[in-house]
Amino acid sequence: MKIENAKVQMRKGILEYCILHIISRGEVYASEILDELIEAKMMVVEGTLYPLLTRLKNAGLLEYKWVESISGPPRKYYILTDAGTESLVALEGTWQGLSASVKTITSKKK
Repeated sequence: MKIENAKVQMRKGILEYCILHIISRGEVYASEILDELIEAKMMVVEGTLYPLLTRLKNAGLLEYKWVESISGPPRKYYILTDAGTESLVALEGTWQGLSASVKTITSKKK
């Protein structure tokens, strides 16, 4: 197994959860999502983010609205739907359980 591939797969597995969490704080522009993911070292590029946002929208987990901008074209701001909030709650529970399980395993010494 190539370690880089394993690292990428681990990030992919939690990316949807992180994006829903960011959007749950309020209306957010895609570049703000991207900036936060990059700052957190999720190593996401625009080419990864936009298809995922579209997939989440098509799944009914988020929606967007266009907001006029004084400095250029209108911007698309994302917000969670009720289904998105429910999914985030479910993912939060899964993450907490998984995180605790991993911590239990990795904290044991020889």
